[in-house]
Amino acid sequence: MPESQQESSIAHFDVEHIGGIDETSVDIPPGVTVLTGKNATNRTSFLQSIMAAMGSKQATLKGDAEEGRVALSYRGEEYERTLTRAGNTVQFSGDGYLDDPDVADLFAFLLETNEARRSVARGDDLREIIMRPVDIDAIRSEVERLESEKGEINDELATIESRQRDLPDLEQRRNDIREQIEDKREELAEREEEIDDSSRDIEESRQEQDVLEEKLDELRSTRSDLESVRRDIETQEDSISSLKRELADLEDELDELPETPMGDKQHLEDEIARLREQRQTLNSEISDLQSLIQYNEERLEEEDYDVIQSLEDASDAEDGAVTEQLLGDDDEESVVCWTCGSTVDREQIEDTVDRLQDLRQEKVEDLNEIKSDLDDLKADQREAEKKQRRRENVERKIQETETEIERRDEQVSSLKDRREELTDEVEALENEVDNLESEDFDEILSLHREANQLEFEIDSLESDLDDVSEEIEEIEAMVERADDLREERDELVDQLTDKRTKIDQIEANAVEQFNEHMDAILGILEYQNLERIWIERVEQTVREGRQKVDRTVFELHIVRTTENGAAYEDTIEHLSESEREVTGLIFALAGYLVHDLHESVPFMLLDSLEAIDSARIAELVDYFADYAEHLVVALLPEDAQALDDDYSRITSI
Repeated sequence: MPESQQESSIAHFDVEHIGGIDETSVDIPPGVTVLTGKNATNRTSFLQSIMAAMGSKQATLKGDAEEGRVALSYRGEEYERTLTRAGNTVQFSGDGYLDDPDVADLFAFLLETNEARRSVARGDDLREIIMRPVDIDAIRSEVERLESEKGEINDELATIESRQRDLPDLEQRRNDIREQIEDKREELAEREEEIDDSSRDIEESRQEQDVLEEKLDELRSTRSDLESVRRDIETQEDSISSLKRELADLEDELDELPETPMGDKQHLEDEIARLREQRQTLNSEISDLQSLIQYNEERLEEEDYDVIQSLEDASDAEDGAVTEQLLGDDDEESVVCWTCGSTVDREQIEDTVDRLQDLRQEKVEDLNEIKSDLDDLKADQREAEKKQRRRENVERKIQETETEIERRDEQVSSLKDRREELTDEVEALENEVDNLESEDFDEILSLHREANQLEFEIDSLESDLDDVSEEIEEIEAMVERADDLREERDELVDQLTDKRTKIDQIEANAVEQFNEHMDAILGILEYQNLERIWIERVEQTVREGRQKVDRTVFELHIVRTTENGAAYEDTIEHLSESEREVTGLIFALAGYLVHDLHESVPFMLLDSLEAIDSARIAELVDYFADYAEHLVVALLPEDAQALDDDYSRITSI
């Protein structure tokens, strides 16, 4: 890395009153940084400061402070978080580096109480922890939207394909109409020629002939209008029949839909709101418990009595013995309680911490059950809303269809009235023509009638030709659009495949990452007779809320070998503390890689590795160094000696 880029990647932290820190400033360069020192040297407190700067709420305020802060300067940007005491809780304000630190809390900030790290030893649902950051509801909503779009395209393509099958018949019909028009025109030309010949032979009764021809023209025009009206009536009646069929289908569909799909909508919304409030309350309680557990574990580790130092100042000479007990008791099995100031057995406090851990786990289980119930209610709500929208759509279409049928019925009634009027006019004109006919005009009248009929038929055929040509052009335009629709559908199918398989891909990737890195680290660390640790994805029937569903779970397998080389499967309880720690860290690393935290979270933190021997810690740090831009590790001096001398070291916080 160039020197200028190296300098811009150095993270500068200013910390006040976080954990056990009064005030400090620390620079963290890229690569591995080792925080080395004995217990109670604020190494964990500084790791909490990094987490707070990143946006996490997993940090504690110094016991005698009402407010703390951490400022981060990194890559030309400034970030600052403030911690303020509010009763028994700590409130956070300011802007951290991450908008959403929850995923980093799970898979990047691997302190002793990290949930992903501890999940293996506790036998937690590993699949739930890996999938927790995934918004499954959003994925399902997106799948429904894409499915709807694909369905609309499929319907349009089906219509196009159906219309396209009509093209050969339509083209044949158009050709037939053109031939009929040509034949009719030839026949009309012949009749007109005959009329001209007959007209030259008739010189008398010219006036009567003109009147007759005028009536014949009027008769032809009226017949044409009458035929047009008849065709309009047929068209409207066909449309009405089609609309009535559509109306019947809509009414059948409406009968199948529930009258009130949403049921008691307010009750459903109230129940969802209640569960959300419970979820929020449990999240807050779990967070408070986590902070309390972490604080007590740190105090047990560091044996920090600063919290009650004020007792000494308030004591008189007779209380000196109490002060000596607080600060100078040689009994390693007793400690001074940092809440009440009395001396208690260390085991008693550890038991209390264990009960707090159990209480937290119970609340996590309650939270998971509430989330499951909330998912069920949301699914019910989405389905009810979907049916409600469909019912409203069907009712609207029924109303529109009924209105259209009424409108067309009125048009048919009007057309029938017009047909009767035209029929009467035709009869009257025919009578007038009959009265004007004479033997001299019989032939020419007959020719005129034939000519009039031919002209009418030609007009009708040309109208049919226009209709057929227009329909063909419409279908051809639809066919041209079909290719674009297919491409659009293919894109939607690809998106659907990606969305539908996203959850499966994340699960498979998580298992692959864990198994791959677990095999690699076991090969490096060489634990005796520990052959393999791996995760298997299996389908199980589990209860979610009020239903039993098939769900993927992660089963952890441990394979050992005997002295003679025979393999057998072991359980997590039989792993050494060192082996369990390594397994938990590799599971967290798998989550870190699956959720691409190496692209968005510049810091990975490691703490409380004392259960692992120094040589293996060094190998583990080397392995993790490949995946994080800044790997910050808190170690005891004797463990830090085994690490590469090139790693940056900080010995004073």
